[in-house]
Amino acid sequence: MIQRIQTVYLALAILLNILFFFTPLYNEARFDPSGWLLPFLTAATAFAALISLYSIFLYKKRERQIQVVSYACLFQVIAMGSAGGVFMSMGRLGYDMVPELLGVIMLLVALTLQFLAIKGIKKDSALIRSIDRIR
Repeated sequence: MIQRIQTVYLALAILLNILFFFTPLYNEARFDPSGWLLPFLTAATAFAALISLYSIFLYKKRERQIQVVSYACLFQVIAMGSAGGVFMSMGRLGYDMVPELLGVIMLLVALTLQFLAIKGIKKDSALIRSIDRIR
């Protein structure tokens, strides 16, 4: 389980999603005047992390693991959209926005890692199929 590269990708994506809760962008979302962005952002990021964690333990069911990681990617995109909404609602641009931009970049890197995990799972499936043909 841990020796597979997609497990490392998913663990890093989980770590980035957890670290997102400690970024200035997430703290800024608390002061959103509309009030709906923070719960939406929190839920989407938490679901993406939890689904990624669940998918790590599906290493024996590769096709199901691909489906579950795809759902995690969906929640990751929703979280990125919410984070982008918070970032744009802040109203200022420039060098003073670099810490807030770091939060959006973390979510983007987590999404990229989830896509790399899907690619690794597919590669494992192809390897298993080729070994089965040899037998």
